[in-house]
Amino acid sequence: MHELKIAEELSAMVSHHASAGGLTVVDRVNISVGQFVQVVPDLLEAAFKIAARDSVASEARLEIEIIAAEMRCRRCGTEYRPGDDIHACTACGSAEIEVVHGKELFIKSIEGD
Repeated sequence: MHELKIAEELSAMVSHHASAGGLTVVDRVNISVGQFVQVVPDLLEAAFKIAARDSVASEARLEIEIIAAEMRCRRCGTEYRPGDDIHACTACGSAEIEVVHGKELFIKSIEGD
């Protein structure tokens, strides 16, 4: 369950940024997570509650946006969203591809008082 490790890092970052921004209580944390990070949102939310339990974000709601995977073919330049098991280029069939979106994990905003 890599969600716990992500939640621990996220809690530390939220605490740091909340302190730097003068927040004493964090009500909501909005994050974006790429599809290829393969988090289970419910597990990440539960893990965040555990990781943040003794912090300014102990009562914070975690809002998670999943960013769909997008690929680009290095051979023909086509950008596409892969199917469930298909990662080859949908236009030319090349396996020479790169990830454009889908590996991200970032905090969009932190809300509180």
